[in-house]
Amino acid sequence: SPSSSWAMFRARLNAVFAGADVRVCTAFWLFGLINNVLYVIILSAALDLVGPDVPKAIVLLADIVPSFVIKLCAPYFIHLVPYSFRILLFAAVSSWGMLLIALAPPYTDGGTITAKMAGVVLASLSSGIGELSFLGLTHYYGPFSQAAWGSGTGAAGLIGAGYYSITTTSIGLSVKTSLLASSFLPLVMVMGFFLVLPRGPLRKTGSPQHRDENLDYEEEHVDILDREDRGLLANPEERSTTSVTSSNPRMKSTTWQTRFVHDLRRSRGLIYPYILPLMLVYFAEYLINQSVAPTLLFPLDKTPFTEYRSFYPTYATIYQLGVFISRSSLPFIRIPYLYTMGALQCLNLLLLILQALYTIFPSIYIVFVLIFWVGVLGGLVYVNTYANVSDDVPEEEREFALGAVSVSDSAGIMLSGLVGVVGGVEEGLCAWQVGRGKDWCRRL
Repeated sequence: SPSSSWAMFRARLNAVFAGADVRVCTAFWLFGLINNVLYVIILSAALDLVGPDVPKAIVLLADIVPSFVIKLCAPYFIHLVPYSFRILLFAAVSSWGMLLIALAPPYTDGGTITAKMAGVVLASLSSGIGELSFLGLTHYYGPFSQAAWGSGTGAAGLIGAGYYSITTTSIGLSVKTSLLASSFLPLVMVMGFFLVLPRGPLRKTGSPQHRDENLDYEEEHVDILDREDRGLLANPEERSTTSVTSSNPRMKSTTWQTRFVHDLRRSRGLIYPYILPLMLVYFAEYLINQSVAPTLLFPLDKTPFTEYRSFYPTYATIYQLGVFISRSSLPFIRIPYLYTMGALQCLNLLLLILQALYTIFPSIYIVFVLIFWVGVLGGLVYVNTYANVSDDVPEEEREFALGAVSVSDSAGIMLSGLVGVVGGVEEGLCAWQVGRGKDWCRRL
């Protein structure tokens, strides 16, 4: 009967979320949402920020390159900074960046883009160091914190794009007012950390990276470096030996340079199983979004649209919906096959390039499904990569590993942006279409 079916469904749902702390899940969902939403708002406002004569890829690169650089470097020193101070720093830098963007004179009044790009860089730095820090923080709060973080980052795409569209189009606020209002959003992270998140697990556990674990390699670690060359995924016996040796209280003479070399050696084992597949998926995903999707056009009479400029925002919304659903899926489904999903994303890229060249799919609704699938795959690889790290990496190394792997998505996005701009992918596809009598990409 319907009542018994509903009861069974509720029982299964309760079993899935058994042990979940509402405060932890709420806090990490807010962390994921706010840390990523400013990135989306900035990209949504790209045209209004730089005007029609400046390539929008400039905004993308300013929004992703600083994040990539900080994610590449920060895992090797961020453990020296307490989480409470980091949160205050993220909020201050993000708000400062959005204020710079909002208060700089618009291009219509003769303003330059220099101040706006400086604001974008600040917001990007804050977002990058925020992501690796919050991912590291999930180590102390269990798998539900990681699932909530992933869901929040997925929601950021929908909410960020919707926020800018509604405030500037539906409500009629100016671009300046809309961006000024968004500069207060980082305060939500501060309230989430200090008022919502239970601090007990963080105080009780303590980070292994905060302890004084100086390693005297020259005198005490003749064979430890060889094991570290295999990274964080060496066999348990080797990890145990390394851990015992590194905690020896006599080993206090090593400089920060030696510690840095040690951390680099630890990160080697993360590259193949985690960093490369996530970077591959993001490269294909963002090359589709930035350079291929704008050329996936059809005659208007075969679509639900009345103008060609409606295609791209619709694709973006469908993509973000797929990302949100898949990034919220971790409590329900685990898919550890990261390279398989990466290969499927590359197949999506190939199919959509062929669609732009030869129109292999006769209906836009098939393209809608493919774009949704692109978002689903991207979200699945994101959350399952970090879930795999949490499962595979020893507890004492997990905080560092989660932060180190976070460089993957930024590296993939940056690489796709460079390929799109330097390779002229969108321009080349558009020129191909125009040469065959399909000038739709010129009517955007």
